[in-house]
Amino acid sequence: MVNSQIFSSKDILRLQGLAMKVAEIALKGNQQIKREKWIKINSLDSSEPIVFADPENGWHEIITKESLECSNSLAREWEFRLLKEIFWEEHIKDDKVIEANFNVGYIYTDDGWGVELKQEGGNDNGAYHIVPPLVNYESDFNKLHFPKIIIDYEKTYKQYDLAKSIFGNILNVRLRQNWWWSLGMTWDYIKLRGMDQFMIDFILNPEWVHKTMEFLCEGYINRLSFLEEQGLLSSNSENSYVGSGGFGFSEELYKKNSEGTKVNISEMWGFAESQETVGISPEMFNEFILPYQIRVLEKFGLNCYGCCEPIDKRWKYIKSIPNLRRVSCSPWVDRKVVARELGKDYIISSKSSPTPLASPIINEDVVRKELKEIVETTRGLNVEIIMKDNHTLGNNPNNIIRWVEIAREEIGKVYQK
Repeated sequence: MVNSQIFSSKDILRLQGLAMKVAEIALKGNQQIKREKWIKINSLDSSEPIVFADPENGWHEIITKESLECSNSLAREWEFRLLKEIFWEEHIKDDKVIEANFNVGYIYTDDGWGVELKQEGGNDNGAYHIVPPLVNYESDFNKLHFPKIIIDYEKTYKQYDLAKSIFGNILNVRLRQNWWWSLGMTWDYIKLRGMDQFMIDFILNPEWVHKTMEFLCEGYINRLSFLEEQGLLSSNSENSYVGSGGFGFSEELYKKNSEGTKVNISEMWGFAESQETVGISPEMFNEFILPYQIRVLEKFGLNCYGCCEPIDKRWKYIKSIPNLRRVSCSPWVDRKVVARELGKDYIISSKSSPTPLASPIINEDVVRKELKEIVETTRGLNVEIIMKDNHTLGNNPNNIIRWVEIAREEIGKVYQK
């Protein structure tokens, strides 16, 4: 029984009702159809584009604080997660697979790189300025150390047991943690050094750029080794978001793991990007950044690369990444170059601009024109069409719904003639 002092009976009933709805959705035949589509594209055997739309910050305009019924803060967080799954299926109707799983993460602390990170401004997710702790390489560099993860197993399993007591007969409760998003390292560097000084260092302190990237690289490898050795990694070769768009369903990587079985890095998708270095030349990127990223990515079975940076400018270097499979093609990329260079040898993760969706009423002509270009330019290739990076939906949830509908319409014009 769940202690009512943790969650009220009302909260429990609310969560169980939503969980039953998710479980019902997971049994629908279309989930297997969508799952097979992801397996095919990840195997470079796709017959038509996959569509995935994540409202991201726009979720708070779809599921508002006022609409949540639970009172406990953790219960409200779980309620929010379940409502997202239901909305995806009933309204967005993209190719996201809904499964009867509920993941609980580890409760842990991470002491970072050994120095306090500060910033000025940034209220309400606005612009901010980094106050760099690595002011002087000579005097400050030795203050750095590799990040250390300390897990509070007692609190972790208490939360895990709570989830099992509520959802155990409805959903498959799993202990799973996403330990990273990007393994790109340049954002870590900028938080230590500041954006402006980071850019200047490529010219004035090139030897320190190499030394710092080497340090960050070793720190990431050390972290990955710790997670692997301690059995803390979870497979991301199934219904896991990987890279900067797309899901990891992969028969190449998938290995049935019983709860508690160690997952190896070589059985996982890796991901790196370097959006912050768009201001340096492809040659400087290849000299100062990519070699260190490759040392991390080479440990993974399959890799994703890129986010918002225009990948076509750096492709001649990026294609040297081992086991590269998913390549981000942002709205700023030359799509014709991407289609020609990547062909059917990679997944083209084509990002559609979120800007039109930020207005209360979207300009459908603008949306359609871009989607038409994506579909026609990448015809016959392994392409996923992604909507993400939404800071707002203009307070109109229908914007993301309509975007998916237009994407389906444009795909139908090309692939169902």
